[in-house]
Amino acid sequence: MSVGKPLFTGGFDPLEGVIVFAVSLLIGGAAIHIAAKHVVYREKPGGLSYEHAVVTALFGAVAWALLAWIPLIGSLLALVGWVGVIRWRYPGGWKKAGVTGAAAWAAAVVVLAALELLGIGAVSAVGVPGT
Repeated sequence: MSVGKPLFTGGFDPLEGVIVFAVSLLIGGAAIHIAAKHVVYREKPGGLSYEHAVVTALFGAVAWALLAWIPLIGSLLALVGWVGVIRWRYPGGWKKAGVTGAAAWAAAVVVLAALELLGIGAVSAVGVPGT
């Protein structure tokens, strides 16, 4: 990346790719963290850390990547795998994991829409499908 060149210009720059991935992972982690705070830990004080949510987002992205390519049923398997990662990383059963996943998706959509309004549209939410 050269000095004076605006970030996210559309050309290939490995550093730019790393930055976009890192920011996208942090957004995905934030969405999962917010969702878990309101779904899993609603009645209990405390909860797991933001770092835990970022690692969950990374594992969720890996699960999605490993399963989504399968013809016909890949998207469904990937969704079940992603919810399974949330179930594995947070207390509660499949129902809480599914609700946490839906809330994480909604939180990610809100954050990404706000960033788009600010002119930052090159990021996504790694670890949150459909964003």
